[in-house]
Amino acid sequence: MGGDSRTLRAALRCVVLACAVPWLACTPQQPRPPAQSPRYPRSGDFAQELGFGGGTRHYLLHLPPDYARHVPLPLVLAFHGGGGDAKDFQRAAGLDAQADALGWAVAYPDGSGKLDHRLLTWNAGTCCGEAQAEHVDDVGFAVALLADLARDLDLDRTRIYAVGHSNGGMMAYRLAAREGARIAAVVSVAGPDMSDSFPSGPPVPVLHIHSVDDPRASYAGGESRTLAFISHHQSFRSVDDTLARWRGRDGCTGEGKVVDQRKLESHSAELVDFGPCANGADVLLWRMHGPGHGWPGGHSWLSALVIGPETKVIRAAEEIFRFLPRFSRPDAPPLR
Repeated sequence: MGGDSRTLRAALRCVVLACAVPWLACTPQQPRPPAQSPRYPRSGDFAQELGFGGGTRHYLLHLPPDYARHVPLPLVLAFHGGGGDAKDFQRAAGLDAQADALGWAVAYPDGSGKLDHRLLTWNAGTCCGEAQAEHVDDVGFAVALLADLARDLDLDRTRIYAVGHSNGGMMAYRLAAREGARIAAVVSVAGPDMSDSFPSGPPVPVLHIHSVDDPRASYAGGESRTLAFISHHQSFRSVDDTLARWRGRDGCTGEGKVVDQRKLESHSAELVDFGPCANGADVLLWRMHGPGHGWPGGHSWLSALVIGPETKVIRAAEEIFRFLPRFSRPDAPPLR
């Protein structure tokens, strides 16, 4: 009887604690999976339209398998290169497989242009093509896209990232420069920072991937022919100058230390770390020798005569998803 009494008293204490302090409940209740959005009833790919700036803009959304179990969802904004489009970039970049493994979403916005879905560009400040010439508000479009997604998805506002290739990398930089309070980290592949202004703001972790032998966006800067308009010449900021402005904003005190090296046949790559930086940020550079302007680890329909040799000395998608999960922005503002 004494043992039964003690058991009863223990059970009563447990009930009292469970009522007073719910997270100490004796029998933990399994949380119910959140309901999937009616707009996104499954995982996979969705083509979307968004009214913005007096017209209609387009983007693709990729949701990971069983996405409702991963909320709030981290999101990568992935900007295609100049002359490309969201669909081709999604096929070539290899980001979806990496995102699926983590339960992240990826949005692929389309740039703008006169030819509907072809030869699309981004207004990255002082580049590129029709978007820059017409002063298209692509930063505003990216912010509006986030708000559009947040109406139907439980996005993790602390884990919004910007990634891009070439002109898309420039766009990712401009978005991070203008909307740094929203962006947890930025990655640019073969695209220098061409922002026309560089306002002060919170540190934004940076990963830059670039070949010293890039024939289209020269590592050393200066005039090069762009891809969207082969006959058009554009003056680019150098990689060193790009990283210098971000090292300054991120409070990095290192001069650049090689922390990793790779070699594959005639191509090589070295990872340079410019840390330590303020507030746990980082500025890293994968500096490649031998490859051209393409997406490392991917395949381009453009000839090597146009963009230089392809490479697998590193795979951009793998390096991106090795970098991004290290960073979040707890003080990010609401998405809508």
